[in-house]
Amino acid sequence: MKSGIVGLPNVGKSTLFNCLSNSKAQSANFPFCTIEPNIGVINVPDNRLDKLNDLVKPKKVIPATVEIVDIAGLVKGASKGEGLGNKFLANIRETDAIIHVLRCFDNDNVVHVDGSIDPVRDKEIIDIELQLKDLEVVTKKLEKVARVAKTGNKESQKEEAVLNSVVQDLENSKNIRSIDFSKDVYIKYIKPLQLLTDKPVLYVCNVEEESILTGNNYVEEVKKSIKDKFAEIIILAARIESEINELSEHEERKIFLNDLGLDEPGSNKLIKSTYSLLSLHTYFTAGIKEVRAWTIPIGSKASQAAGVIHSDFEKGFIKTEVISYSDYISYGSELKAKEAGKMRVEGKDYVVNDGDVMHFLFNV
Repeated sequence: MKSGIVGLPNVGKSTLFNCLSNSKAQSANFPFCTIEPNIGVINVPDNRLDKLNDLVKPKKVIPATVEIVDIAGLVKGASKGEGLGNKFLANIRETDAIIHVLRCFDNDNVVHVDGSIDPVRDKEIIDIELQLKDLEVVTKKLEKVARVAKTGNKESQKEEAVLNSVVQDLENSKNIRSIDFSKDVYIKYIKPLQLLTDKPVLYVCNVEEESILTGNNYVEEVKKSIKDKFAEIIILAARIESEINELSEHEERKIFLNDLGLDEPGSNKLIKSTYSLLSLHTYFTAGIKEVRAWTIPIGSKASQAAGVIHSDFEKGFIKTEVISYSDYISYGSELKAKEAGKMRVEGKDYVVNDGDVMHFLFNV
């Protein structure tokens, strides 16, 4: 699963990317500093892995990951190719979710591409460009469908009506994710189009240090402006996150965070929020060789979860042995949990819960 960091130039995208990935994407005070997208595979923070590690003492521990892409700053007119817009919009299309960074701080030393600070305006600029690109895609599709609908094809006539409605919504500045489609209509007609404004979005309000805990007036305005479903908002200070990232010792980071009144870095919250935004959760495998977190969509069945490890596991699935994470920790080991009757044997249609510790039996 891949998430793309977007926003206007000079809002803190590359600084934030560096904090998330520990890579050093170029970050500078001029527009289009990032042209080719930077890609980082980010570990998902999960304290449960640490506890399983303490109990099992495996040779290695492997966390779940998400892929984050630092996409260059969009500008007004991007849908028409302004500022290399077509290239950047293509990069967004390849992602599963959008992390939209909004500048919510004043600083005369950091140039804003539009000359003033207004995160709601900035948000709307990006929204409009994505809507315009979606409108282009839907209109092209509609032209093809309409030709077939004229022949009397009932299915095409139904699709034509749906697409006409979508065109109207986009022209009224609605994002696709905010529209209530029936499940059947969405799967048949909308999902295959891979529309940009259909992607779930996390708005990141980039604030100054003083506003990390409480937010500020800019943040409040952003909150009022967000009406989309499948949209969330978090507050962090990219500059402070960068300083935390420079500290090598765990204890130093802890002291720094305590001084700021934070329990964990904002970057951790962002990664967890992105994971949630993508409707993902985690199950574990635990053994002497490794303790590992596996990423699956919420609602996945046991056979599908097995397929994440290897396709042969799904093809030859027989059964799975399951211990809930809380029981595993409570009893202190797989053996003790089993002796207490806390290990269940489940079939392929078992819906995996977040935190399940699983062992698969298969035969190919």
